[in-house]
Amino acid sequence: MKDTVQRCPVEWTLDAIGGKWKCVILWHVRGRVRRFNELRRLIPGATQKTLTAQLRQLEREGLIQRKVYAQIPPKVEYSISVYGRTLSPLLESMCKWGIGHRERGEAFRRAS
Repeated sequence: MKDTVQRCPVEWTLDAIGGKWKCVILWHVRGRVRRFNELRRLIPGATQKTLTAQLRQLEREGLIQRKVYAQIPPKVEYSISVYGRTLSPLLESMCKWGIGHRERGEAFRRAS
């Protein structure tokens, strides 16, 4: 039934990148390879369980790549995929909007 209902393309986008930390993860891996613990430090509000789940979902969507090195201790690296790079304009727009939104809120608080 769900597939027969016409849905908004924004819903399709949110199916792939919705979730509290997915866009933040994409932002941090867009320019360089990151290890799991590095992402944990960069995103302190995300629990290990949540971060793991959202990384797996992004990998399933083909938006990030996970590389596992056969060594002790285990080493895993995450990077943005070619397909994930197609989200760069969206992430840049979100960044610019976020900066403006924060500045607006700070100006409002100063005026109050």
